[in-house]
Amino acid sequence: MGAGQSKLVAVYGAYGHTGRFVVAELRERGYVPLLVGRDEHKLRALAEEQPEQPGLDVRPASVDDPAALDRALRGAAAVINCAGPFASTAAPVIEAALRAGIPYVDVAAEIEANHDTFERFAYRAREAGAVVVPAMAFFGGLGDLLVTAAKGDWTAADEVHVAYGLSSWHPTWGTRAAGTVSHERRDGRRVRFTGGELTYHDDALPTLEWSFPEPLGPQEVIGEFTMADVVTVPSHLAVPEVRTYMAAKAAADLAAGASAPVAVDERGRSAQTFLVDVRVRKDGEERRAVVSGQDIYAVSAPLAVEAVERLLTGRTKAGATGVLSAGAVFDAPDFLRALSAHLKLDI
Repeated sequence: MGAGQSKLVAVYGAYGHTGRFVVAELRERGYVPLLVGRDEHKLRALAEEQPEQPGLDVRPASVDDPAALDRALRGAAAVINCAGPFASTAAPVIEAALRAGIPYVDVAAEIEANHDTFERFAYRAREAGAVVVPAMAFFGGLGDLLVTAAKGDWTAADEVHVAYGLSSWHPTWGTRAAGTVSHERRDGRRVRFTGGELTYHDDALPTLEWSFPEPLGPQEVIGEFTMADVVTVPSHLAVPEVRTYMAAKAAADLAAGASAPVAVDERGRSAQTFLVDVRVRKDGEERRAVVSGQDIYAVSAPLAVEAVERLLTGRTKAGATGVLSAGAVFDAPDFLRALSAHLKLDI
């Protein structure tokens, strides 16, 4: 890979809410984002909003046009897919990345889409010597890194619990669209990971109390509010039970159709804060990791871009090829510490 090429990173869905954060993060780290997506007008408008970096390459491409995707990724060192629903976009963009011979990273929170990526591309990516990292975002990637850091030398566990203490949840259009697709794929049922597999059910979700560390403290949470961690964590940790929990007030915001996030600072972040509390249990022992920060969408950008930077500079675990979750491909504690400007970590 040439020195010039190594700085070009394609962002599919660059004009979306999370895509804009990713573009900004890439530029801040000295990369040149290639603006890729379905809507040429939105791509050009985004390019015009970047006067300090004129001439950003705009490359419109629909996921149902392989030739356009190939042109869009030409010269790129990697691609970050930020365009949901990922049930529609992940497979075509992964196919294009494999044809281009470059790493693929996405920010998918959709459980089924992430499961499909592991099932469909594990063998092909491994045979091609390629790396595909799905769910490299707040949901899925961050939890997996925390679990991996917390478990230490354990290669198996009895239970993993991931509790999300969100102060609020104002979902983006992409979150709503992805939720609709997932709801339809499940026929309205809910999903859980138990007995070592994904299962579907119609049970009502319980309301529990979770003892978050200070300053959050005890909070009402919705039990079995299942997130992408049920795909990422079991992909490399032998564990029969993975359970996730959501702060009840954040779940209520989501259910009520709260308005989209509103920027409150110069980085475009919302006022939303989060605290993620991870507990890994084995043979009566518990190991724990906690992280806190601001804005779940904004923090997905440094997670995804840090992943790309490590893939491009060879800072991965030995022999890492195929479809891999964050904790399987990266040194989790080191990765999390590298994001100290965005995350407050306690393992």
